[in-house]
Formats: sequence, C-alpha cells, structure tokens
Amino acid sequence: MTMTQDQIQQYVMTYLDATECQILEKSPYHVTVKLSPQADRDLTNRPYYWGFVERTGVEPETMSFSFVFDAEGYEALQERSDNTSSAKPGVGSGAPQLGSTQTAGQPQAPGAADDSVLGRYFGPIRPLPILGPGRIQKEVLTFGSPRLKQIFTAARQGGRCVYLFEDPGQRQRMTLFPASYEPWLGVCFKLEFCCDIKREEMHFIGISLLNGRIDELFSNRLAGIQLVPRLPENVSIEPSELSPAEGRDALEQRLRDKLSTYDMSWADAAAIRLREELELIDAYYQPLLNDSDEERKQEIAGQYEARRSEIRWQYEPRIVASVINYGIFHLRSPR
Repeated sequence: MTMTQDQIQQYVMTYLDATECQILEKSPYHVTVKLSPQADRDLTNRPYYWGFVERTGVEPETMSFSFVFDAEGYEALQERSDNTSSAKPGVGSGAPQLGSTQTAGQPQAPGAADDSVLGRYFGPIRPLPILGPGRIQKEVLTFGSPRLKQIFTAARQGGRCVYLFEDPGQRQRMTLFPASYEPWLGVCFKLEFCCDIKREEMHFIGISLLNGRIDELFSNRLAGIQLVPRLPENVSIEPSELSPAEGRDALEQRLRDKLSTYDMSWADAAAIRLREELELIDAYYQPLLNDSDEERKQEIAGQYEARRSEIRWQYEPRIVASVINYGIFHLRSPR
C-alpha cells in the first residue's frame, strides 16, 4: 500500500486543519504552519517543555514547520522568488545589507555595545543559531518518511474514537421545531489476507443504534455532511435501542457473513506452496538430524524448528481483521 504526493498533501492538510494549526504560507508544493499546542505535542517530542508549561501555566510557544510535498516544484518556486527579489531596485546597490556595519547616526540594536566589549577581550563572537519556536524547520514529506509516519500515528491516536453530530445549519437554529437525530455506530475495519502474498481491504460499516439497520457504505452516508463535536442548538437525540457493544457484535457478524462469500482459492494455493516449502526444508534437514554428535544435533534441530516456524508465518493463509477507528455519529433522521 502506498500514497501519491497529492494524497499525502490532502491527508496532511486535513490533519493540520483538524488540529487547528495556523497556516503562514501555502503553495501547491508546500505549506508553512505554526503548530497548535496539540500538534506540537504530537510532532516535536518535547515532553520536558510541555511538562514545564503544565507546571507553571505559562503561554506555550509552539514550533513552526515547512512541510514540502513536491521538492522539485518547491525548489523552482524558491528560485523564482530569489530572482524576483534580486531584480528589485536597490538590491545589490548601495543599500545597506543585512549584517553590514552600523552607520553613524543610526541607533544601535540592544546588546550591540555589550557584544563589542566582549569582542575586545574574547575575539569575534559567532552569532547563536536560532532555535526553538523562532526557527522554521523544513521537512520533505514522502511516503515512508519519519515525519509522515509521526503524523499517521498522531492522527490514528487522536482520531481513533470520535463522537460527532451533523451540523444542521443556521436555518435549523432559527426554526421552532427541533430536528431529530439518529445515533449511528460507525466502524472502519481493515482486513488483511495474509500468506506469501498480502492483500488489504478497508470496510467502513455503520449500524443504527435506533433500529439496527446496517449500512455497508457508511462513508457514502457521511459524504458531504458537516460534522461538529458539540450538540447543535434546537436538536433532539433519539434514544438508542442498541448498546454500542451490541452494535459492535452485529457489525462483526455482518463482516463474517461477508467473508463467507469470498473466493478462498488463494488460501488453497497458499497452502500448497506452504506444503512444498516445508517438504524442501525437511529434505534438507533430515540427513543433518542423523548426525552422531549430540551437541551438533541439538543445534541443527533448533535451526530446523526455527526455519519451519518462519515458513509457516510467511506462507500459512490467514485473514486478520482489525479496527482502524470508530465513532458514534448523530445524523438527521429521515422523515
């Protein structure tokens, strides 16, 4: 499984928007953001700093990042920006440059006199690097990069369980009659068909906790709906007839029923390949196990069992089901 650069960009932008990061600069090739406190905790690995913030109650200073999605396009954009800057009047002429000597009559920056005194005794002092919140770090995000894995982990932990409501819009807030909302349990299952060849499937299934109706295309039901984390005004929630545990059991049973209709010829073929591999291992190790040296015989027997275990893990057909995320979604009831 992999992702295109467009998919990576869409995923990262969704994460930044969900965590309320402040976008400082944006182009088709990159985005520069000041992280929100939540995103800073997730991505910067500064537990001691955040422990200090929690103990003292000071206003946190979050870090800034430039996330690059297309390195070539970003470099071309930077070159065009540099060329535009160098073509402006006054650049490259007699205009004062950054880091040039202070001219007479201009006020000195705070600390400049102290720097000159220290320089007299200790020689030229190198400027300190800009660290911490004032520094903007650049990260090129590609599929498999450590920073993108970090974002995946943060999104999975933060969005594993949600409790959301459909936004009824301003018109519903002004009407006299409250809207009726129906609670749904939505679960995103991942199915892994494992042998020496692996295949994965994602199934986002929902069940109404009001009447037990199951929607196998629950993502389509949520498409185009604006969801909010708080109960909107002038909205009533229908009481649930099923508990979340009962809804979970019903979804798992539906998934088993769905799997029972699958073509399992791939598992039969994998079982044949497993048997052939085990036969090759047996043919190789059986003569060695007849060694008269007991110490060597025990060593070979350990290798033999370890090799058989590896082959079983690699070739043995199996289906692994896991939950990616889930949530309770309160949606407008059909009239």
